[in-house]
Amino acid sequence: MTIEHLALNVADPVAMAAWYGQHLGTRVVRKFEGATHTHFIADAAGRVVLELYHQTKAPIPDYGALDPFVFHIAFLADDVAGERKRLLAAGAGSAGEVTTNEAGDVMTFVRDPWGLTVQLMKRAKAIL
Repeated sequence: MTIEHLALNVADPVAMAAWYGQHLGTRVVRKFEGATHTHFIADAAGRVVLELYHQTKAPIPDYGALDPFVFHIAFLADDVAGERKRLLAAGAGSAGEVTTNEAGDVMTFVRDPWGLTVQLMKRAKAIL
């Protein structure tokens, strides 16, 4: 089997999809204008799809209260510190400093304007 997408119940999927497109290089590949305002966004490589929607039948998690190690969306970046600075200027909030782990990966966490944690990562060795 192949994973098709990961779904997130969010307060404002329209604005969130636009912010991710403008600042993280995603693109809307499908959307529904109905009550849920569902937007499927794909990463720049076209490998990962996130479904952003506002489903009133379920609670919206308090993403801002979650520790970044509980849930985050990771994006590869050649310049982690530079991208962190750029995203902070675009309305993201800091959720940690730039660090390097024991494998040599450079990383940091920021929170998008809705509190969801975004990890910026430069791998010493690619996962795939």
